[in-house]
Amino acid sequence: MLTEAISNIAVKCLETTGYVGAAVLMALESMIAPVPSEAVMPFVGFLVVDGKWNLWVAIAATSIGSLIGSLASYLMGYYGGKPFVMKIGRYLLLDTHDLQRTESFFNRRRGTATIFISRFIPVVRHLISIPAGTGRMPLVPFVVATTIGATLWNSFLLFCGMVLREHWKLVQAYSHQVDIAVVLVLIVGIAWFVKVRLNRGKVAVAQGPNQ
Repeated sequence: MLTEAISNIAVKCLETTGYVGAAVLMALESMIAPVPSEAVMPFVGFLVVDGKWNLWVAIAATSIGSLIGSLASYLMGYYGGKPFVMKIGRYLLLDTHDLQRTESFFNRRRGTATIFISRFIPVVRHLISIPAGTGRMPLVPFVVATTIGATLWNSFLLFCGMVLREHWKLVQAYSHQVDIAVVLVLIVGIAWFVKVRLNRGKVAVAQGPNQ
């Protein structure tokens, strides 16, 4: 079954790389690399329920990873500015439109609360550290808000994984329906991604001569 195969592969990868691997994935998730926490933390919860990982060590490792990734993005923005971020970001599939939206979000609501809240918002949480750096936000409030926000979000997803694992027999009983849902979500997601990129490409071409 597709669902079972995906879970087995994810758990095996995390088992192989250990806490360090999970920390690295969450560091990438907190930067501009396309690694969603939703695809990592629930499987960390699987390992905790299986008794292979310690709950508190898992939370600490992934939170440290999130902080390291966020600091890397913050420093890129602080010392390199937007041109440097864009140069590096093109190799990591950085979406300039999403970055612009995140910058606008940060500029409208500057402050520690903005960094904290952004950790719970899809896309924004990947990019918010960059405008915080370019905007010269003080480091200590940034670190505090990032650590608390990332830890809460990571822990929430981890506990979701723990609950899912505890009811895994029920998931397996309906695995066929789950597989269909997963495939449909993937198809819709890919179609949406392609459509958005094509539309942005057309806009960029149309605006090019006038800029």
